[in-house]
Amino acid sequence: MARQAEHLRAGAVGVAVLALALAGCGGAKVGDGSSGADGSSGSGSCGTFNLAVNPWVGYEADAAVVAYVAEHDLGCKVTQKDLKEEIAWQGFGTGEVDAILENWGHDDLKKKYVTGQKTAVEAGPTGNKGIIGWYVPPWLAKAHPDITDWKNLNKYAAKFRTSESGGKGQLLDGDPSYVTNDEALVKNLKLDFKVVYAGSETALIQAFRKAEKNKEWVIGYFYEPQWFLSEVPLVKVELPPYEEGCDADAEKVACDYPVYDLDKLVSAKFATSGSPAYDLVKNFTWTNDDQNVVAKYIAVDKLTPEAAAKKWVEANRAKVDAWLK
Repeated sequence: MARQAEHLRAGAVGVAVLALALAGCGGAKVGDGSSGADGSSGSGSCGTFNLAVNPWVGYEADAAVVAYVAEHDLGCKVTQKDLKEEIAWQGFGTGEVDAILENWGHDDLKKKYVTGQKTAVEAGPTGNKGIIGWYVPPWLAKAHPDITDWKNLNKYAAKFRTSESGGKGQLLDGDPSYVTNDEALVKNLKLDFKVVYAGSETALIQAFRKAEKNKEWVIGYFYEPQWFLSEVPLVKVELPPYEEGCDADAEKVACDYPVYDLDKLVSAKFATSGSPAYDLVKNFTWTNDDQNVVAKYIAVDKLTPEAAAKKWVEANRAKVDAWLK
């Protein structure tokens, strides 16, 4: 998922890689005839609506609800495409991505695609507040209250050692494509830790769940909004306070993450297409609690994304109607 623009973990990739990557939900792939939301294909006046889906369940919840409303209220043919963050932005220029629904900062990508190439335009806030940081399981914060101050982490580093951390304490991160400042933070705060990637949001959640159940020592990257915090209320570690510009140099970051006002991006072509799906994306806003409800339906209750969206939409029709005005 995530996060700060200056620290993309997913490196720049060429058009060939984009072509390989653009395979997503519903079997979407390059050359499948999806023409974008200009009304030249698909059903009704909406046409085909190509929606990027980034790899975390909160975003999946966003996409499920927007896709459901686009299909059932606007008659769109929605093609959801599972893409890493930076690859999705490349799709704006090729016409293969119409919208990204949850952007965590990414000022460098805005500079490249909005200001520079002019293939993307901003489409307003989602209403969600994004928080990233380091967290420990509740049992650990209760047993060692001082562990929630970064200045005390080296005292406990040996407790966090694993076979993968090379004699240092392990700081567990998630999907390698998420943007993170953690390696710079460990270095610049002189912490005796090594960043180890769990590989996915699910693996990160499982590690924290197991740590709480078995009273194991785990510290790792996590974020809000996230439904899992209602199951296991992880405790955030206090890093040096964020100040404007403290993360401007990726190599020198020694401060906490900012609070992100999550926002949406659309392709420039989509924004001027006249598609009702564009107005839906622009008007779409909800709260962290709204997102967490739908994400929990998907991740815990094992509803399909469409069933989860249907359940939420039927219970929140007034909110949905406001997006359609």
